[in-house]
Amino acid sequence: MNILILGDVYGRPGRRILKDQLTHLISEHQIDFTIINGENASGGNGLSTKNAKELLSLPIDVITMGNHVWQQKELLETIADFPQIIRPLNYPEPCPGKGYDFFNCELKSGSSKKICVVNLSGQIFMPNLNCPFNAMVPLMESLKTAADLVIIDFHAEATSEKIAFGYFMDGWATAVYGTHTHVQTADERILAGGTAYITDIGMTGPLDGVIGVDRQIIIDTMLTKRPSRFVTATGNVQINGIILEVDDIENKVSKITRLYETYETDK
Repeated sequence: MNILILGDVYGRPGRRILKDQLTHLISEHQIDFTIINGENASGGNGLSTKNAKELLSLPIDVITMGNHVWQQKELLETIADFPQIIRPLNYPEPCPGKGYDFFNCELKSGSSKKICVVNLSGQIFMPNLNCPFNAMVPLMESLKTAADLVIIDFHAEATSEKIAFGYFMDGWATAVYGTHTHVQTADERILAGGTAYITDIGMTGPLDGVIGVDRQIIIDTMLTKRPSRFVTATGNVQINGIILEVDDIENKVSKITRLYETYETDK
């Protein structure tokens, strides 16, 4: 089976390019299951109920989140209405939503796989949440038993924390991939224990801004040290992510490939 995972969808440009290109990418790469990170999908800051519905009208199976999960306050009330949305597991209780769930994937062969998708948030240079490493320990045996595949979105800033977590999960998780920095890294590999890993899968949205924001606003902020309201960049766009090729018998990733596509626009 082939699994498509796309990096942080940023604002209207990210949503628009998915609407235009996602079906084509799924067909081209013979994708069976699709995961996106949606925590920046509404103006680069959270996910609104309206935009959640818009994204889930596309062939998307799961939306993971991150540190901006509650920036659109309405999602506190509506997240339970979307079983496809997974927020970071290590938010403290009580907290709406869920940190992992199981999804059935029907394969072209007629068989099916049960996929567990987990979302975690890092601690270094991030909001002070519970330890993501310790959050996984009590779940590892039960999740591995219940699912054919376990895929983890580790939403974190520090590359060291992401790499350490990848090794911590090696041999247990099917795949661990990083999100949050909006910059795709070139370190995709299969670790010694069989876990597919990449530090960050990048961003889906504006190509010509600074991690999604109008570049002149960021440059001016750097020069003056004065805060400014962030505005989503315009211009050309990108789709960043990875494709996992999974051995249907061993339930292990046989190949991890970076996806980096750019598209010219007239806006």
